Amino acid sequence: MVEVFSGRTLLNKDGDLVDPELALRNKVVGIYFSAGWCPPCRDFTPILCDFYTELVEEGEPPAQFEIVFISSDKTLDDMVEYYHDMHGDWLALPWTDEYKHELKQRYNITAVPKLVIVKENGDVITDKGRKQIRDRGLACFGSWLDAAEVFQNFKG
Repeated sequence: MVEVFSGRTLLNKDGDLVDPELALRNKVVGIYFSAGWCPPCRDFTPILCDFYTELVEEGEPPAQFEIVFISSDKTLDDMVEYYHDMHGDWLALPWTDEYKHELKQRYNITAVPKLVIVKENGDVITDKGRKQIRDRGLACFGSWLDAAEVFQNFKG
């Protein structure tokens, strides 16, 4: 059960609507709070793209990981331009969805960029995803996965 985005609709880079129940099931999820007007975001996003590509698109088998972009851009056009020009082939919450404000509150987002890594139910694995990727690269995914699996085993 993907509780954090339950009942919502996400978008892919083609603008297609995506059901989060299917797209995020059994995955560790990175909720990426970012904006095109933010220089540190524009600095980190290419690093996150490389991380995602190596882990998910080139991984054998692909890692059970997905990113959902939550925009802090000032307009829909700004979000679309930033998403298409700089982001990887991951998902986004529609710019018009007011749920972004609830997510910012839930995960105590006071500045961007912020990459919060969560379990399937939305519980935080780490709110330091950006720092961990910069410091440890692909190795950090193993610890995120371990934390998610420990939780699943405990639940079951």
